[in-house]
Amino acid sequence: MTPKQIELVQTSFQKVVPVRMEVARLFYGRLFSLDPTLKRLFRSNLEQQGDKLTQTLARVVGSLHRLDQIIGAVRELAVRHVDYGVEERHYATVGEALLWTLEEGLGDGFTPEVKEAWTAAYVLLSGAMIEAARATELQKTA
Repeated sequence: MTPKQIELVQTSFQKVVPVRMEVARLFYGRLFSLDPTLKRLFRSNLEQQGDKLTQTLARVVGSLHRLDQIIGAVRELAVRHVDYGVEERHYATVGEALLWTLEEGLGDGFTPEVKEAWTAAYVLLSGAMIEAARATELQKTA
């Protein structure tokens, strides 16, 4: 990610923070409309899950300029997600739901440049998560 992309993600995320619970509701609504089978992965209250989602996003977004310091935590998150039943194919659906949610939440502020920045962030982070998940799956089958 470029420094400009990091700035765009961080600045746009600040606009989402005040309405984070509504954003979480939009996200999960979209996620489950894209793939209803994902509902089974969420055993806790969706409001609590939404709070976890926005807290995690805030931590990651706030640390994008220090990726080397957070990438380990991102990979650990992926390993936990394997145990929850998350499959590699789910990452594309989550990415689609996230970008749609940001577009809805930011309105005109979701410019092509902001979308490109968020896409770059998601591709980078989900790629690290997928890699960690694959390694975990390989260890389980070895």
